[in-house]
Amino acid sequence: MSFALPSLTASQMFGSRTIRPLTAATLSGIAFIKDTLLAIDTVKGHLLEIDPTSDNSKILNPHQVKEFNEVTGLAVWEDTLWVTRDKSVYLSKLASLGLEHFVTLPYAADGVAVWESTVYVSCQKLGSIVIFDRDTRKEITRFYAPGVGVENLAVSQETLWICDRTEQTVYSLDRATGEINFSVLTPFDSPTGIAVHTNADTGQESLYVAYASDEPYIRDNPNADPNYELTYRDRTFIHPLYYHNEPDKHYALSNGYLIEMSYAEEISPLEEVYLPEVEWRIALPSETERQKLKHVEPIGLPFTEEIIDGQRVAVFKFDALMPGERHIFGWKALLEVRGIKYRITPKDVEDIPELPEEFQSRYLVDDDDLAMDTSIVRRAARDAIGSETNLLRKMYNIRNYVYDELSYGIKPYINTPDIVLERGVGSCGEYVGVLLALCRLNGIPCRTVGRYKCPNSGEQQGVPLQPDFNHVWLEFYIPGFGWLPMESNPDDVGYGGPYPTRFFMGLSWYHIEIGKGITFETVTSQGARLTKEDVPIGDLAINHIRFTILKELPPF
Repeated sequence: MSFALPSLTASQMFGSRTIRPLTAATLSGIAFIKDTLLAIDTVKGHLLEIDPTSDNSKILNPHQVKEFNEVTGLAVWEDTLWVTRDKSVYLSKLASLGLEHFVTLPYAADGVAVWESTVYVSCQKLGSIVIFDRDTRKEITRFYAPGVGVENLAVSQETLWICDRTEQTVYSLDRATGEINFSVLTPFDSPTGIAVHTNADTGQESLYVAYASDEPYIRDNPNADPNYELTYRDRTFIHPLYYHNEPDKHYALSNGYLIEMSYAEEISPLEEVYLPEVEWRIALPSETERQKLKHVEPIGLPFTEEIIDGQRVAVFKFDALMPGERHIFGWKALLEVRGIKYRITPKDVEDIPELPEEFQSRYLVDDDDLAMDTSIVRRAARDAIGSETNLLRKMYNIRNYVYDELSYGIKPYINTPDIVLERGVGSCGEYVGVLLALCRLNGIPCRTVGRYKCPNSGEQQGVPLQPDFNHVWLEFYIPGFGWLPMESNPDDVGYGGPYPTRFFMGLSWYHIEIGKGITFETVTSQGARLTKEDVPIGDLAINHIRFTILKELPPF
Protein backbone atom coordinates (compact mmCIF):
# COMPACT_ATOMS: atom_id res chain seq x y z
CA MET A 1 0.00 0.00 0.00
CA SER A 2 1.32 3.47 -0.82
CA PHE A 3 0.38 6.81 0.66
CA ALA A 4 0.28 10.13 -1.15
CA LEU A 5 2.29 12.80 0.66
CA PRO A 6 1.31 16.47 0.46
CA SER A 7 3.29 18.38 -2.18
CA LEU A 8 5.69 20.85 -0.57
CA THR A 9 8.22 23.06 -2.25
CA ALA A 10 11.85 22.93 -1.17
CA SER A 11 11.49 26.44 0.25
CA GLN A 12 8.64 25.29 2.49
CA MET A 13 10.61 22.31 3.74
CA PHE A 14 13.79 24.27 4.37
CA GLY A 15 14.37 25.12 7.98
CA SER A 16 16.22 23.25 10.67
CA ARG A 17 16.71 20.15 8.54
CA THR A 18 20.23 18.75 8.32
CA ILE A 19 21.17 17.70 4.78
CA ARG A 20 23.15 14.44 4.56
CA PRO A 21 23.99 13.19 1.04
CA LEU A 22 24.33 9.43 1.38
CA THR A 23 27.73 8.80 -0.24
CA ALA A 24 29.52 12.05 0.63
CA ALA A 25 32.86 11.85 2.45
CA THR A 26 34.14 15.45 2.71
CA LEU A 27 31.88 18.25 1.54
CA SER A 28 33.56 21.57 0.93
CA GLY A 29 32.31 24.29 -1.41
CA ILE A 30 28.49 24.55 -1.74
CA ALA A 31 26.16 26.76 -3.77
CA PHE A 32 22.45 27.06 -4.56
CA ILE A 33 20.78 27.23 -7.96
CA LYS A 34 17.27 28.21 -6.89
CA ASP A 35 16.19 25.32 -4.61
CA THR A 36 18.82 22.88 -5.84
CA LEU A 37 22.04 22.54 -3.89
CA LEU A 38 25.41 21.93 -5.52
CA ALA A 39 28.29 20.60 -3.41
CA ILE A 40 31.77 19.34 -4.09
CA ASP A 41 33.06 16.21 -2.39
CA THR A 42 36.73 17.14 -2.18
CA VAL A 43 38.05 13.63 -1.57
CA LYS A 44 36.04 11.85 -4.25
CA GLY A 45 35.89 14.66 -6.82
CA HIS A 46 32.12 14.32 -7.08
CA LEU A 47 30.18 17.41 -8.07
CA LEU A 48 26.85 16.62 -6.42
CA GLU A 49 23.39 17.92 -7.23
CA ILE A 50 21.43 17.54 -3.99
CA ASP A 51 17.74 17.76 -3.20
CA PRO A 52 17.77 19.49 0.23
CA THR A 53 14.38 18.03 1.14
CA SER A 54 15.32 14.38 0.69
CA ASP A 55 19.15 14.13 0.55
CA ASN A 56 18.79 12.53 -2.89
CA SER A 57 21.82 13.35 -4.98
CA LYS A 58 23.44 12.57 -8.29
CA ILE A 59 26.94 13.04 -9.66
CA LEU A 60 26.97 15.77 -12.31
CA ASN A 61 30.52 15.02 -13.48
CA PRO A 62 30.62 11.22 -13.93
CA HIS A 63 33.29 11.53 -16.64
CA GLN A 64 35.31 14.39 -15.08
CA VAL A 65 35.84 13.17 -11.52
CA LYS A 66 39.62 13.39 -11.83
CA GLU A 67 39.43 17.05 -12.87
CA PHE A 68 37.32 17.88 -9.81
CA ASN A 69 39.41 15.92 -7.32
CA GLU A 70 40.77 18.18 -4.52
CA VAL A 71 38.46 21.05 -5.49
CA THR A 72 37.71 23.08 -2.33
CA GLY A 73 35.78 26.20 -3.36
CA LEU A 74 32.64 26.39 -5.50
CA ALA A 75 30.45 29.22 -6.76
CA VAL A 76 27.77 29.71 -9.40
CA TRP A 77 26.94 32.90 -11.26
CA GLU A 78 24.26 32.67 -13.94
CA ASP A 79 25.26 29.72 -16.17
CA THR A 80 28.89 29.56 -15.04
CA LEU A 81 30.49 27.34 -12.41
CA TRP A 82 33.61 28.54 -10.56
CA VAL A 83 35.93 26.28 -8.57
CA THR A 84 39.30 26.43 -6.78
CA ARG A 85 41.85 23.63 -6.99
CA ASP A 86 45.39 23.78 -5.70
CA LYS A 87 46.69 27.31 -6.48
CA SER A 88 44.27 28.07 -9.30
CA VAL A 89 40.74 29.24 -9.98
CA TYR A 90 38.78 27.71 -12.86
CA LEU A 91 35.45 28.40 -14.53
CA SER A 92 33.21 26.37 -16.81
CA LYS A 93 29.74 26.34 -18.29
CA LEU A 94 27.36 24.31 -16.16
CA ALA A 95 26.22 22.45 -19.23
CA SER A 96 29.68 21.19 -20.19
CA LEU A 97 31.83 21.22 -17.01
CA GLY A 98 35.00 21.70 -19.03
CA LEU A 99 37.33 23.61 -16.71
CA GLU A 100 38.96 26.77 -18.09
CA HIS A 101 41.85 28.36 -16.19
CA PHE A 102 41.04 31.80 -14.76
CA VAL A 103 43.93 32.81 -12.48
CA THR A 104 46.72 31.28 -10.37
CA LEU A 105 47.80 32.46 -6.91
CA PRO A 106 51.25 32.00 -5.33
CA TYR A 107 49.67 29.71 -2.71
CA ALA A 108 46.62 27.45 -2.43
CA ALA A 109 43.33 29.07 -3.44
CA ASP A 110 40.78 27.94 -0.84
CA GLY A 111 37.36 29.45 -1.57
CA VAL A 112 35.67 31.41 -4.35
CA ALA A 113 32.57 33.62 -4.66
CA VAL A 114 31.29 35.59 -7.64
CA TRP A 115 28.96 38.57 -7.91
CA GLU A 116 28.44 39.97 -11.40
CA SER A 117 31.95 40.81 -12.68
CA THR A 118 33.70 40.56 -9.30
CA VAL A 119 35.48 37.36 -8.26
CA TYR A 120 36.51 36.83 -4.62
CA VAL A 121 39.20 34.24 -3.79
CA SER A 122 40.39 33.31 -0.29
CA CYS A 123 43.98 32.25 0.42
CA GLN A 124 45.05 31.26 3.93
CA LYS A 125 48.78 31.50 3.16
CA LEU A 126 48.38 35.08 1.94
CA GLY A 127 46.07 35.91 4.84
CA SER A 128 43.87 37.69 2.31
CA ILE A 129 40.72 37.69 0.23
CA VAL A 130 41.95 38.57 -3.27
CA ILE A 131 39.43 40.32 -5.55
CA PHE A 132 39.64 40.01 -9.35
CA ASP A 133 37.79 41.53 -12.29
CA ARG A 134 36.13 38.70 -14.21
CA ASP A 135 36.64 40.29 -17.62
CA THR A 136 40.25 41.46 -17.32
CA ARG A 137 41.34 38.74 -14.86
CA LYS A 138 43.35 41.44 -13.08
CA GLU A 139 43.53 41.85 -9.31
CA ILE A 140 41.44 44.79 -8.12
CA THR A 141 42.27 44.81 -4.40
CA ARG A 142 42.68 42.63 -1.32
CA PHE A 143 40.89 42.36 2.00
CA TYR A 144 42.51 41.08 5.15
CA ALA A 145 41.20 37.61 5.95
CA PRO A 146 39.27 37.90 9.23
CA GLY A 147 40.35 34.51 10.63
CA VAL A 148 43.44 32.32 10.80
CA GLY A 149 42.12 29.13 9.17
CA VAL A 150 41.12 27.91 5.72
CA GLU A 151 38.17 30.01 4.57
CA ASN A 152 35.38 29.45 2.09
CA LEU A 153 33.16 32.14 0.60
CA ALA A 154 29.67 33.11 -0.50
CA VAL A 155 28.28 36.46 -1.61
CA SER A 156 24.85 38.06 -1.64
CA GLN A 157 23.82 41.62 -2.44
CA GLU A 158 26.22 43.80 -0.39
CA THR A 159 27.60 41.08 1.87
CA LEU A 160 30.58 38.77 1.54
CA TRP A 161 30.12 35.73 3.79
CA ILE A 162 33.20 33.89 5.03
CA CYS A 163 33.32 30.63 6.98
CA ASP A 164 36.59 29.79 8.71
CA ARG A 165 37.31 26.16 9.52
CA THR A 166 39.69 26.80 12.44
CA GLU A 167 37.78 29.74 13.89
CA GLN A 168 34.45 27.82 13.80
CA THR A 169 33.06 31.18 12.71
CA VAL A 170 31.09 32.83 9.93
CA TYR A 171 31.95 36.47 9.20
CA SER A 172 29.72 39.05 7.52
CA LEU A 173 31.83 41.54 5.54
CA ASP A 174 30.91 44.57 3.49
CA ARG A 175 31.79 43.20 0.07
CA ALA A 176 32.85 46.66 -1.18
CA THR A 177 35.21 47.60 1.68
CA GLY A 178 36.03 44.35 3.50
CA GLU A 179 34.89 45.83 6.82
CA ILE A 180 33.51 43.25 9.26
CA ASN A 181 29.83 43.82 10.02
CA PHE A 182 29.59 41.03 12.61
CA SER A 183 30.57 37.41 13.15
CA VAL A 184 28.84 34.37 14.63
CA LEU A 185 30.00 31.00 15.90
CA THR A 186 28.81 27.95 14.00
CA PRO A 187 26.96 25.27 16.02
CA PHE A 188 29.36 22.53 14.82
CA ASP A 189 33.11 22.47 14.36
CA SER A 190 35.05 22.38 11.07
CA PRO A 191 32.81 24.46 8.79
CA THR A 192 34.11 23.89 5.25
CA GLY A 193 31.64 25.62 2.92
CA ILE A 194 28.92 28.26 2.90
CA ALA A 195 26.03 29.14 0.58
CA VAL A 196 23.13 31.60 0.45
CA HIS A 197 19.63 30.32 -0.34
CA THR A 198 16.95 32.77 -1.48
CA ASN A 199 13.33 31.83 -0.86
CA ALA A 200 11.52 32.11 -4.19
CA ASP A 201 8.27 33.16 -2.53
CA THR A 202 9.47 35.74 0.00
CA GLY A 203 12.92 36.73 -1.24
CA GLN A 204 14.30 36.01 2.23
CA GLU A 205 17.93 34.87 2.34
CA SER A 206 19.16 31.98 4.50
CA LEU A 207 22.66 30.71 5.16
CA TYR A 208 23.72 27.08 4.91
CA VAL A 209 27.08 25.78 6.09
CA ALA A 210 28.84 22.53 5.19
CA TYR A 211 30.87 20.67 7.81
CA ALA A 212 33.49 17.96 7.39
CA SER A 213 35.61 16.14 9.96
CA ASP A 214 36.41 12.73 11.39
CA GLU A 215 34.38 11.32 14.27
CA PRO A 216 35.41 8.54 16.65
CA TYR A 217 33.16 5.51 17.11
CA ILE A 218 33.29 2.05 18.66
CA ARG A 219 33.57 -0.65 16.00
CA ASP A 220 32.58 -4.27 16.53
CA ASN A 221 35.43 -6.25 14.99
CA PRO A 222 34.74 -10.03 15.25
CA ASN A 223 38.36 -10.77 14.29
CA ALA A 224 39.76 -8.93 17.30
CA ASP A 225 39.87 -9.83 20.98
CA PRO A 226 38.37 -7.90 22.62
CA ASN A 227 36.08 -7.33 19.67
CA TYR A 228 35.31 -3.66 20.35
CA GLU A 229 37.85 -1.13 19.09
CA LEU A 230 38.08 2.64 18.66
CA THR A 231 38.28 3.91 15.09
CA TYR A 232 37.28 6.94 13.01
CA ARG A 233 34.92 7.63 10.12
CA ASP A 234 34.03 10.55 7.86
CA ARG A 235 31.41 12.97 9.16
CA THR A 236 30.03 15.51 6.71
CA PHE A 237 26.68 17.31 6.39
CA ILE A 238 25.06 20.67 5.63
CA HIS A 239 23.05 22.62 8.20
CA PRO A 240 21.27 26.01 8.25
CA LEU A 241 23.00 28.79 10.14
CA TYR A 242 20.72 31.12 12.10
CA TYR A 243 21.94 34.50 13.28
CA HIS A 244 20.68 37.64 14.96
CA ASN A 245 22.86 40.75 15.09
CA GLU A 246 22.52 43.32 17.90
CA PRO A 247 24.85 46.10 16.67
CA ASP A 248 23.96 48.50 19.50
CA LYS A 249 24.89 45.83 22.02
CA HIS A 250 28.02 44.79 20.09
CA TYR A 251 27.13 41.11 19.79
CA ALA A 252 25.47 38.59 17.49
CA LEU A 253 23.71 35.35 18.41
CA SER A 254 23.65 32.10 16.44
CA ASN A 255 22.09 28.61 16.56
CA GLY A 256 21.08 27.24 19.93
CA TYR A 257 19.35 24.36 21.69
CA LEU A 258 16.84 23.65 24.41
CA ILE A 259 18.78 21.64 26.99
CA GLU A 260 17.86 19.85 30.18
CA MET A 261 20.73 19.85 32.67
CA SER A 262 20.81 17.92 35.94
CA TYR A 263 23.33 18.34 38.73
CA ALA A 264 23.05 16.07 41.75
CA GLU A 265 25.24 15.16 44.73
CA GLU A 266 25.20 11.66 46.21
CA ILE A 267 26.38 11.58 49.80
CA SER A 268 29.08 8.91 49.84
CA PRO A 269 31.93 9.95 52.18
CA LEU A 270 35.36 8.38 51.93
CA GLU A 271 35.36 8.38 55.73
CA GLU A 272 32.22 8.62 57.86
CA VAL A 273 31.86 12.02 59.54
CA TYR A 274 29.39 13.86 61.76
CA LEU A 275 28.49 17.38 60.60
CA PRO A 276 25.88 19.38 62.54
CA GLU A 277 23.67 22.12 61.05
CA VAL A 278 24.72 21.71 57.44
CA GLU A 279 23.89 24.11 54.61
CA TRP A 280 24.97 22.90 51.18
CA ARG A 281 24.91 25.58 48.47
CA ILE A 282 25.01 24.86 44.71
CA ALA A 283 24.89 27.70 42.20
CA LEU A 284 22.10 27.64 39.61
CA PRO A 285 22.51 28.44 35.88
CA SER A 286 22.78 32.16 35.15
CA GLU A 287 20.56 34.40 33.04
CA THR A 288 22.61 36.03 30.27
CA GLU A 289 22.23 37.43 26.75
CA ARG A 290 22.77 33.94 25.32
CA GLN A 291 21.36 31.72 28.10
CA LYS A 292 17.82 31.70 29.46
CA LEU A 293 16.80 29.66 32.51
CA LYS A 294 13.28 28.53 31.64
CA HIS A 295 12.61 26.27 34.64
CA VAL A 296 14.41 24.74 37.62
CA GLU A 297 13.25 22.09 40.07
CA PRO A 298 14.85 20.10 42.92
CA ILE A 299 16.26 16.60 42.66
CA GLY A 300 15.85 14.32 45.69
CA LEU A 301 15.40 16.96 48.39
CA PRO A 302 13.79 20.41 48.37
CA PHE A 303 15.89 23.57 48.39
CA THR A 304 15.47 27.23 49.14
CA GLU A 305 17.06 29.95 47.05
CA GLU A 306 19.48 32.75 47.88
CA ILE A 307 20.84 35.55 45.73
CA ILE A 308 24.61 35.94 46.06
CA ASP A 309 26.15 38.82 44.08
CA GLY A 310 23.23 38.70 41.68
CA GLN A 311 23.46 34.93 41.14
CA ARG A 312 20.77 32.40 42.10
CA VAL A 313 21.97 29.69 44.49
CA ALA A 314 20.14 26.57 45.70
CA VAL A 315 20.48 25.92 49.46
CA PHE A 316 19.96 22.42 50.89
CA LYS A 317 19.67 22.28 54.69
CA PHE A 318 20.31 19.33 57.02
CA ASP A 319 19.92 19.30 60.79
CA ALA A 320 22.99 17.09 60.74
CA LEU A 321 24.78 14.66 58.45
CA MET A 322 25.23 11.50 60.48
CA PRO A 323 27.71 8.65 59.90
CA GLY A 324 26.10 6.15 57.54
CA GLU A 325 23.48 8.66 56.34
CA ARG A 326 22.89 8.82 52.57
CA HIS A 327 21.08 11.36 50.38
CA ILE A 328 20.74 12.43 46.76
CA PHE A 329 20.04 16.11 46.17
CA GLY A 330 20.51 18.73 43.46
CA TRP A 331 18.64 20.52 40.70
CA LYS A 332 17.33 19.99 37.17
CA ALA A 333 17.19 23.01 34.87
CA LEU A 334 15.65 23.69 31.47
CA LEU A 335 17.86 26.05 29.48
CA GLU A 336 17.82 27.84 26.16
CA VAL A 337 21.41 28.40 25.06
CA ARG A 338 22.85 29.99 21.93
CA GLY A 339 26.21 30.93 20.52
CA ILE A 340 27.33 34.53 21.12
CA LYS A 341 30.13 36.57 19.60
CA TYR A 342 30.94 40.15 20.61
CA ARG A 343 32.28 42.66 18.12
CA ILE A 344 34.33 45.28 19.97
CA THR A 345 37.49 46.82 18.51
CA PRO A 346 40.46 48.49 20.22
CA LYS A 347 39.25 51.79 18.77
CA ASP A 348 35.94 51.35 20.62
CA VAL A 349 37.71 51.30 23.99
CA GLU A 350 40.00 54.31 23.51
CA ASP A 351 37.93 56.61 25.75
CA ILE A 352 36.27 54.38 28.32
CA PRO A 353 35.08 55.51 31.77
CA GLU A 354 37.15 55.04 34.89
CA LEU A 355 36.90 51.68 36.61
CA PRO A 356 34.41 51.75 39.52
CA GLU A 357 36.12 51.68 42.90
CA GLU A 358 34.31 48.52 44.01
CA PHE A 359 35.76 46.69 40.99
CA GLN A 360 39.28 47.66 42.01
CA SER A 361 38.87 46.28 45.51
CA ARG A 362 37.24 43.06 44.31
CA TYR A 363 38.53 42.10 40.87
CA LEU A 364 42.10 43.42 40.95
CA VAL A 365 43.23 41.61 44.09
CA ASP A 366 44.66 38.18 44.87
CA ASP A 367 41.68 36.47 46.49
CA ASP A 368 42.17 32.94 45.13
CA ASP A 369 45.79 31.81 45.54
CA LEU A 370 46.89 33.64 42.39
CA ALA A 371 50.52 34.14 43.57
CA MET A 372 50.38 37.74 42.34
CA ASP A 373 53.24 38.73 44.67
CA THR A 374 55.74 36.21 43.25
CA SER A 375 58.52 37.39 40.97
CA ILE A 376 57.74 34.96 38.14
CA VAL A 377 54.08 36.04 37.96
CA ARG A 378 54.90 39.76 38.19
CA ARG A 379 57.55 39.42 35.50
CA ALA A 380 55.10 37.55 33.27
CA ALA A 381 52.53 40.33 33.77
CA ARG A 382 55.06 42.90 32.53
CA ASP A 383 56.30 40.82 29.62
CA ALA A 384 52.80 39.95 28.46
CA ILE A 385 51.70 43.49 27.60
CA GLY A 386 55.03 45.21 26.85
CA SER A 387 54.29 48.88 26.21
CA GLU A 388 50.63 48.38 25.22
CA THR A 389 48.13 50.74 26.86
CA ASN A 390 44.85 49.87 25.08
CA LEU A 391 42.79 47.63 27.38
CA LEU A 392 41.52 45.30 24.66
CA ARG A 393 44.96 44.88 23.07
CA LYS A 394 46.42 44.25 26.53
CA MET A 395 43.87 41.49 27.08
CA TYR A 396 44.63 39.98 23.67
CA ASN A 397 48.40 40.14 24.33
CA ILE A 398 48.00 38.50 27.73
CA ARG A 399 46.00 35.65 26.22
CA ASN A 400 48.60 35.07 23.49
CA TYR A 401 51.45 35.25 26.01
CA VAL A 402 49.84 32.57 28.17
CA TYR A 403 49.22 30.41 25.09
CA ASP A 404 52.87 30.80 24.12
CA GLU A 405 54.07 29.85 27.60
CA LEU A 406 51.68 26.97 28.42
CA SER A 407 50.49 23.75 26.86
CA TYR A 408 47.35 21.93 27.95
CA GLY A 409 47.42 18.96 30.30
CA ILE A 410 44.96 17.46 32.79
CA LYS A 411 46.03 17.57 36.45
CA PRO A 412 44.27 16.01 39.47
CA TYR A 413 44.63 19.28 41.37
CA ILE A 414 45.07 23.01 40.70
CA ASN A 415 48.50 24.55 41.26
CA THR A 416 49.12 28.26 41.75
CA PRO A 417 50.13 30.40 38.72
CA ASP A 418 53.80 30.62 39.74
CA ILE A 419 54.13 26.82 39.72
CA VAL A 420 52.14 26.54 36.48
CA LEU A 421 54.34 29.09 34.69
CA GLU A 422 57.46 27.32 35.91
CA ARG A 423 56.11 23.94 34.74
CA GLY A 424 54.73 25.18 31.39
CA VAL A 425 51.74 22.81 31.44
CA GLY A 426 48.29 23.55 32.81
CA SER A 427 44.68 22.39 32.98
CA CYS A 428 41.80 24.71 32.09
CA GLY A 429 41.58 25.82 35.72
CA GLU A 430 45.31 26.55 35.81
CA TYR A 431 45.09 28.52 32.56
CA VAL A 432 42.35 30.56 34.21
CA GLY A 433 44.49 31.15 37.29
CA VAL A 434 47.43 32.44 35.25
CA LEU A 435 45.15 34.63 33.10
CA LEU A 436 43.44 36.06 36.19
CA ALA A 437 46.77 36.90 37.83
CA LEU A 438 48.28 38.59 34.77
CA CYS A 439 45.11 40.52 33.98
CA ARG A 440 44.59 41.77 37.51
CA LEU A 441 48.23 42.85 37.80
CA ASN A 442 47.67 44.88 34.64
CA GLY A 443 44.53 46.54 35.97
CA ILE A 444 41.98 44.45 34.04
CA PRO A 445 39.11 43.16 36.24
CA CYS A 446 38.50 39.43 35.73
CA ARG A 447 36.36 36.70 37.28
CA THR A 448 35.79 32.98 36.73
CA VAL A 449 32.72 31.51 35.01
CA GLY A 450 31.64 28.11 33.85
CA ARG A 451 31.74 24.75 35.54
CA TYR A 452 30.48 22.49 32.75
CA LYS A 453 30.09 22.24 29.00
CA CYS A 454 27.32 20.22 27.42
CA PRO A 455 28.84 17.53 25.16
CA ASN A 456 29.13 19.10 21.71
CA SER A 457 26.65 16.70 20.14
CA GLY A 458 23.77 18.77 18.80
CA GLU A 459 22.65 15.88 16.61
CA GLN A 460 22.16 13.51 19.57
CA GLN A 461 18.82 14.81 20.77
CA GLY A 462 16.79 13.10 23.46
CA VAL A 463 19.78 11.02 24.60
CA PRO A 464 21.30 11.49 28.10
CA LEU A 465 24.85 12.84 27.74
CA GLN A 466 27.57 13.19 30.36
CA PRO A 467 30.55 15.56 30.21
CA ASP A 468 34.01 14.07 30.59
CA PHE A 469 35.30 16.93 32.77
CA ASN A 470 34.20 20.08 34.48
CA HIS A 471 35.40 23.28 32.84
CA VAL A 472 36.03 26.92 33.70
CA TRP A 473 36.72 30.04 31.70
CA LEU A 474 36.75 33.72 32.61
CA GLU A 475 35.15 37.08 31.96
CA PHE A 476 36.97 40.40 31.78
CA TYR A 477 35.39 43.79 32.33
CA ILE A 478 35.52 46.84 30.06
CA PRO A 479 33.95 49.97 31.59
CA GLY A 480 31.08 51.10 29.42
CA PHE A 481 30.69 47.65 27.83
CA GLY A 482 30.43 45.24 30.76
CA TRP A 483 31.64 41.68 31.27
CA LEU A 484 32.96 39.82 28.22
CA PRO A 485 33.70 36.08 28.00
CA MET A 486 37.03 34.51 27.14
CA GLU A 487 37.82 30.79 27.06
CA SER A 488 40.73 29.48 29.08
CA ASN A 489 42.58 27.06 26.77
CA PRO A 490 40.54 25.74 23.77
CA ASP A 491 41.95 28.42 21.43
CA ASP A 492 45.51 27.41 22.35
CA VAL A 493 46.02 25.28 19.24
CA GLY A 494 49.79 25.14 19.76
CA TYR A 495 52.58 25.75 17.26
CA GLY A 496 53.16 29.30 18.52
CA GLY A 497 50.10 30.77 16.81
CA PRO A 498 48.51 32.56 15.17
CA TYR A 499 45.79 31.60 17.59
CA PRO A 500 42.09 31.69 16.64
CA THR A 501 39.85 34.20 18.38
CA ARG A 502 36.62 32.20 18.20
CA PHE A 503 36.24 32.20 22.02
CA PHE A 504 37.85 35.61 22.60
CA MET A 505 34.67 37.53 23.47
CA GLY A 506 32.58 34.56 22.35
CA LEU A 507 30.96 31.36 23.60
CA SER A 508 29.34 28.49 21.74
CA TRP A 509 25.93 27.03 22.56
CA TYR A 510 27.42 24.22 24.64
CA HIS A 511 28.96 26.54 27.25
CA ILE A 512 26.74 26.51 30.35
CA GLU A 513 27.19 29.61 32.51
CA ILE A 514 26.74 28.88 36.21
CA GLY A 515 27.60 31.12 39.15
CA LYS A 516 29.32 34.10 37.54
CA GLY A 517 32.03 35.33 39.87
CA ILE A 518 30.95 33.19 42.84
CA THR A 519 31.97 29.79 44.15
CA PHE A 520 29.99 27.06 42.44
CA GLU A 521 29.52 24.88 45.54
CA THR A 522 30.09 25.42 49.28
CA VAL A 523 29.27 23.56 52.47
CA THR A 524 28.90 25.11 55.91
CA SER A 525 28.56 23.42 59.29
CA GLN A 526 27.23 25.51 62.18
CA GLY A 527 27.73 28.58 59.98
CA ALA A 528 31.43 27.90 59.33
CA ARG A 529 32.47 27.10 55.78
CA LEU A 530 34.22 23.77 55.34
CA THR A 531 37.63 24.04 53.69
CA LYS A 532 39.82 21.48 51.96
CA GLU A 533 41.72 21.15 55.20
CA ASP A 534 38.48 20.29 57.03
CA VAL A 535 36.61 17.96 54.68
CA PRO A 536 36.88 18.43 50.89
CA ILE A 537 33.50 18.31 49.16
CA GLY A 538 34.86 15.59 46.90
CA ASP A 539 35.45 13.42 49.98
CA LEU A 540 31.84 13.85 51.09
CA ALA A 541 29.87 13.24 47.92
CA ILE A 542 29.94 12.07 44.30
CA ASN A 543 28.50 14.49 41.75
CA HIS A 544 26.34 13.34 38.85
CA ILE A 545 25.95 15.58 35.78
CA ARG A 546 23.61 14.86 32.90
CA PHE A 547 22.65 16.81 29.80
CA THR A 548 19.81 16.03 27.42
CA ILE A 549 19.57 18.09 24.23
CA LEU A 550 15.84 18.31 23.61
CA LYS A 551 15.65 20.23 20.32
CA GLU A 552 17.27 22.93 18.23
CA LEU A 553 15.86 26.40 18.82
CA PRO A 554 13.93 27.93 15.90
CA PRO A 555 15.32 30.81 13.82
CA PHE A 556 15.21 34.29 15.31
